[in-house]
Amino acid sequence: MAAIAPVHEAILVHPFVRGLADGSLPGDAFERYVVQDALFLRDYGRALAICGARAADTTDLRMFCAHAAEAIDVERALHDRLMGELGLDAAAAASAEPTPACAGYGSFLLRACALGERHEMLAAVLPCYWIYREVGRALEREGSPDPRYRAWIATYAGDEFAAAAEAAIAACDRGLAGLPRERLASAERHALTAARYEWMFWDSAWRDERWGP
Repeated sequence: MAAIAPVHEAILVHPFVRGLADGSLPGDAFERYVVQDALFLRDYGRALAICGARAADTTDLRMFCAHAAEAIDVERALHDRLMGELGLDAAAAASAEPTPACAGYGSFLLRACALGERHEMLAAVLPCYWIYREVGRALEREGSPDPRYRAWIATYAGDEFAAAAEAAIAACDRGLAGLPRERLASAERHALTAARYEWMFWDSAWRDERWGP
């Protein structure tokens, strides 16, 4: 986790994340985030399913397949609730165009999981677990005056998500144990890229990132 610590620290002080805690985040920025996160979930669920298919043992096979289903069910429920509260049309959101950050992150994960080595695959999916758990914990300590933001925080600060994150961390630790230095370095690069995409995802919603002409 040391390699992605600077990115994690940058995420915690990003105005989008700070705005979740103090309630100052503009509603349209949160709306953009919710829509893009729902789109990203499609690729993330597929990436976790690939992790299950490529798992080294049945323990990780069961875990990643369960997480793929839970990511779809639990986070979709959160998105549906938030979209309702935000007055967003779910059908229109489902057909929205992914932003460059969303498309890039999803493509990176699918490529790493389908074509990378197993240690690269595990390292690529881990930051999403770890960063969201840490962000949820940090924001829970501060609270939020906005009930929509509190609902989002509660999901990632909760025991259920923490347990999923711990299981993924354990799987990554097992997958990287005993690897030579060059493979560990490759895993670190994949984790760092994923962490940077996490920062970009929030920054994209904050800036209203769009494709060029």
